[in-house]
Amino acid sequence: MPTNKRFDKVLTKTEKIKRVQAAKNEDVEFSAEQADAQDLEAIRRSEAADRRQQRIITDSD
Repeated sequence: MPTNKRFDKVLTKTEKIKRVQAAKNEDVEFSAEQADAQDLEAIRRSEAADRRQQRIITDSD
């Protein structure tokens, strides 16, 4: 039996949110003591990107 998955289908709002939430759960170690200015800037930019992505998903449907 073929089990071809279509990657060109339009995702529902729920499917989009599930994918974003799954991607946010990365296992990463972080040490505030060893963080430098670039690390802190990367965290700030990552959080801003997450907020933009969440807003795009919730506003699009």
